[in-house]
Amino acid sequence: MPSETSKTLDIGVFLPIGNDGWLISTAAPHYKPSFGLNCKVAKLAESYGFDFALSMIKFRGFGGKTEHWDYNLESFTLMAGIAACTSRIKLFASTAVLALPPAICARMAVTIDDIANSTAESEQYKNRFGVNMVTGWQSAEFTQMGLWPGNEYFGYRYDYAEEYVRVMKDLWKNGKCDLDGKYFKMTDCRLEPRPAGDIKIIAAGQSDRGTKFAADYADYNFTLGKGINAPTAFAESNQRLIDASKETGRDVGAMILMMLIMDETDEAAEAKWKLYCDNLDEEAVAWVHAQSKMDTKADAQSMVARFVEGASAGHLVNLNGGTLVGSYSKVASLLDEIAEVEGVKGVMLQFDEFVSGVELFGKYVQPKMKTRVGKDPQSNGV
Repeated sequence: MPSETSKTLDIGVFLPIGNDGWLISTAAPHYKPSFGLNCKVAKLAESYGFDFALSMIKFRGFGGKTEHWDYNLESFTLMAGIAACTSRIKLFASTAVLALPPAICARMAVTIDDIANSTAESEQYKNRFGVNMVTGWQSAEFTQMGLWPGNEYFGYRYDYAEEYVRVMKDLWKNGKCDLDGKYFKMTDCRLEPRPAGDIKIIAAGQSDRGTKFAADYADYNFTLGKGINAPTAFAESNQRLIDASKETGRDVGAMILMMLIMDETDEAAEAKWKLYCDNLDEEAVAWVHAQSKMDTKADAQSMVARFVEGASAGHLVNLNGGTLVGSYSKVASLLDEIAEVEGVKGVMLQFDEFVSGVELFGKYVQPKMKTRVGKDPQSNGV
């Protein structure tokens, strides 16, 4: 058992709400999303002491041979069901700000918060629901529904998101909102019941503007990992969040996105990763590239800029970039390195196959991590 450490790394799972997860490869495990699958993953993660689970929102996939993300569930509906069948793990649903009005989102969040509180194992695990803000980068998702305001939206999407969050926070705190904004005009808008505690906000800003939004309004911000077995390569991007948070005087924890490709040996894990990379779904990646290029205002640090670069170089087999490949011991050591970066609160994990991935992590990786002492299955009654 590893020795005690002063820092604990929170661990979350990015639920497989879309088909095939985050690997855009014809050789990767293929599966369709279902409530049964996602509930099983969430409950398994909870049993191994994971701290949170999050589901994305996606209205249109990338096509290709794998029909990547062409099959997707709806985030709030899914998390309401998962709230009812879990009792400890924190849960986050994602709102697409162009598709769901903020007052409706606020009410849905209160409802799921109430469900989660009613199933909480104890007072310690109440107030475990939060909202992930998604401004949107793929215009086709919204054009198909007549909701795309035009490509000029790329330039003001975080201004739009700011007003969106202000509406929700007003309603949650006061039960009333009269915001007379540029994008939202509330007239004696009411919300009761109000949440019993704080509903946390997550953002995923990578650009300077997105990072400022997170520093002003979010409790956590997702930072994309970079490269293969480069656990701290995100540190420069993360420093911008630290600097922005110091300016606002708010404590915004960084959550790092990482894909784990694990096996008993480094060689077996590396062979698996090579197989996935050698069978990239080029048609699906071409769609990502075309959609990303529409944002001509994206700065070099933004997520879409990274999509453009990764797609053009043929490196987009893992959509979110950061990948840890190796034996259980190696992956554990690499994850511990992440915790050493200033401002990091936790890591949100993706797997090539989620049920076995969570189980292998819980059994063989987590017990080897210095930053997860006391989080092994035995400490959670499993």
